[in-house]
Formats: sequence, C-alpha cells, structure tokens
Amino acid sequence: MKTIIAACSQNLSGSRASIQTALRTLLAVPWPSQRDVGSVLQLLAVLQWVLSFLLLGTVSLLLLIYLLFTSLWLVPVLYLAWIILDWDTPEKGGRRLPCLRRWTVWKYFRDYFPVKLVKTHDLSPSHNYIIGSHPHGILCVGAFCNFITGSTGFEELFPGIRSFLTTLAGNFRLPVFREYLMSGGLFPVTRRAIGYLLSQKGTGNAVAIVIGGAAESLSCRPGVTTLILKNRKGFVRMALRHGAFLVPSFSFGENDLFRQVVFEEGSWMRSIQRRFQKMIGFAPCLFYGRGLTSCRSRGFLPYARPITTVVGEPVAVPKVENPSRELVDRYHELYIRALLKLFNENKTKYGLSESDELHIL
Repeated sequence: MKTIIAACSQNLSGSRASIQTALRTLLAVPWPSQRDVGSVLQLLAVLQWVLSFLLLGTVSLLLLIYLLFTSLWLVPVLYLAWIILDWDTPEKGGRRLPCLRRWTVWKYFRDYFPVKLVKTHDLSPSHNYIIGSHPHGILCVGAFCNFITGSTGFEELFPGIRSFLTTLAGNFRLPVFREYLMSGGLFPVTRRAIGYLLSQKGTGNAVAIVIGGAAESLSCRPGVTTLILKNRKGFVRMALRHGAFLVPSFSFGENDLFRQVVFEEGSWMRSIQRRFQKMIGFAPCLFYGRGLTSCRSRGFLPYARPITTVVGEPVAVPKVENPSRELVDRYHELYIRALLKLFNENKTKYGLSESDELHIL
C-alpha cells in the first residue's frame, strides 16, 4: 500500500512539474502585438470582401438550386417570389443601409492598403453630380472604399452629399449578392437607375461611374496610365439631361494592386476576352496578387499598395432635355480637360513622376 501511495505521489509531482514547465514555456512565448493583430484583421477584412465580390452570387445561386431538391425547397421558392416582387428596386434607388456603410470591418479594409480620399474643391448640396472614377483597375478598390464605405470620410469631406456607385446590371440578378450590393449603395449602371437618382431623390446625390469599364481592366497593370474614355460619352449625355455637374476623380495606385497577364491586341486570347465582354458585360482577366499566408506567395488577394483617390473640380453642366451631339462633345472635352488637370497637378504627390502622362483612348 505504501508503495502504491509513493508511486502516486511521484506521478503527481511529475505531472505538476510538467504543467509548471508548460506554463513557463507558454509565458515565454511573445504575445502578438497590437500591430500584429491589426494586420491580421486587415487581411481578413480584405479576404471577406474579395470572396464576397467573386463568389457570393454564384455560391448563393448554387445553394438555392440545391435546396430546391431537399425538404427546404420552400426557402428558394419564397426567395424567388421575393426577387420577382423586388425586381425593379435596384433601378429605383436601391435599398441603402447606413449601418453597413459604417461597418467597422471597412476601417480595417481601408488600412490594409491604405486608401485615402483627397478633396480639392467643395461640392454644393444644391446640385447633383456624376463622378467619373478612373482608372478601373481589376476590382475597383478605390471606388468601392471611397464611395460605398464610410471609412475614408466622404460624408465628412463633402457634407450634405450622398455617394452612390454603379456596377454591372447582371450583378443584381444574382440572389443574395443583389441585397449585399444594394445595402451599400451600389446600383446598376443603366440609364433608368442613374436617371432615377438624379431626378427622383432631390439634390445632393453623387453618382460615381467607373467609366473605363471592362475594356479598361484588360490593360490594367502597374505603371500603366491609359484610360478608355474618348468614345465614352453616355455619362455626359446623362449629366446634361439632368443638369448634374461632372466631377473627375483619379485613384493613384489602383493599377498596382494586382499583376495581370496582358494579351496583345489581335491575339486569340484577347479576342476571347472581347467576346466575353460583349456577351456578359465583363472581361475575364488572368491576374494574381499575394497569397493568404505570405505577401511573397501568389494568390488572389490584392497587394498592400497605397491608393489615393483625388476628387477634382466640378464642371458646371446646364440642364438640356435633348442635348445635341455637339453639346455632348463640348462637355465631354471640358471633362477630359478637368481630368487631365487633376492628374497632372497630383501625379508627383502620389507615386508618379513628372514625365508620366495620362493617355486617353
């Protein structure tokens, strides 16, 4: 009996010593600093945004189709009925949720790059505005962060102005994804949707349009300052019809977030991209960024490069219900001049050299 008790005492002493050693080892390990925790949260914020942008619509659609063949078939049926009843909402101002725009995660999203918004001139709440957002880049990070989230202080810089951002109309046909887009203030880049915001919502509305679109994204790569704008005049015509002032904006650093395999004009891969662009509205790009675990590995996350979006001087536009081609061309030229002025006055401040020029195609 004494032998058993002695053995148990020895085991307990050994266990106690092992626990103490483990605790000392644990305490000796350096705890992550506040900066390390912040970096992880920034990475997760960007990860959720990229996954939402690339997968939320498709995954939601596949899930609803799957549920049709299960005991939960009523869920997709009811949601389909809701979409039918709610079909026109995206083109009638959407359904903006201020709480989502103020979501804390967007501050970590902003700080990952970081993204900064610079104001050069005031915007009066007594007018409506069409903001031209340049360049498109791959995923329009600057436009999204500045005009959809409240993380860069748009409403504080431009008091009385409500910002909206347009995107492909096809995105609003995807279940769940459409609700996510509308809640942030995104709506289809259609005449009906833009016209509604500029005519039915009073004044103080700023509609941001990424004018270069899918065609511009095909040439996106670091160091490129080429815009697709010369024949893009629909936004000027909309501005004239509603008397909305035109405001140029440029996101310096947008094209540095990803690396893209750019196919030469005339190649068969380029022709495939062009065909997809015409059929579905966006061009499939072969691009890569950093990996999830290391910035040195390749993955689908954007590189942490600073983005500075500079909002320029508004071009006053009269209200003309049926503008002539000559009038549209005139204000289109005035807009290009304002954009070139904005670019040239700020390029050396935000990473470009004096010799860099803005090429407009």
